[in-house]
Amino acid sequence: MRRDIALACRVLAFHGLAADVLGHVSVRAGTGRMLIRCRGPRESGLLFTTPEDVHLVDLDGPYDALPGGYAVPSELPIHAETLRHRPDVTAVVHAHPPAVVAADLAGLRLRPIVGAFNIPAMRLAAGGIPVYPRGVLIRRTDLAKEMLSAMGPAPVCVLRGHGVTTTGATIAQAVVRALNLEALARITLDAAQAGAAQAGGAVPPDMPAADIAELPDLGSTLNEESVWRHHLARLAHAGLSL
Repeated sequence: MRRDIALACRVLAFHGLAADVLGHVSVRAGTGRMLIRCRGPRESGLLFTTPEDVHLVDLDGPYDALPGGYAVPSELPIHAETLRHRPDVTAVVHAHPPAVVAADLAGLRLRPIVGAFNIPAMRLAAGGIPVYPRGVLIRRTDLAKEMLSAMGPAPVCVLRGHGVTTTGATIAQAVVRALNLEALARITLDAAQAGAAQAGGAVPPDMPAADIAELPDLGSTLNEESVWRHHLARLAHAGLSL
């Protein structure tokens, strides 16, 4: 599980969702505990995360006794409170995808404007993508609870002027959801820019309900497991695997 978290961090960074040292991934590890990427004494950023950077901590702390000079991320409450209050969640990703942040700041909601181009992204958007409207560092329990209140039962949440929190039943699912949000945000920004260049500034409509109903559920094997393997293969091809 430590290796999977390290690889997840590398995938996020490789695709620009965690540009440097900011961002973290966690996974539930038994009752009241989680494994989470921590900050080490030789911090080199998420792209170079190793299993040794991942540590086991209690949801309730204390957080000041990690070996080797490691420290938990300042926004650990995102993970602890999500895992505490969402029993349906096994893994949590917090990242800073630039297109998601830019689209939200531009007032562009992430809507189901694409179909077969990216069915999982469309389904996330069709279910509604909540926004936590504060651009704060979520380093306290009360702020994490505010975020969870905005997020509700959704699997993802945009953090205004900040980034995203995504969840999953697996590490792969939480990571792929973050990647799909960023892909949808890039399409949204491109479509808005193209529309603004047209007379009247056309806005792309949502997918028609009949078309959405026509799109199949391709299942987790294709949408998550195969996509996860693809991203691991890309890391290996780039010489960045573990």
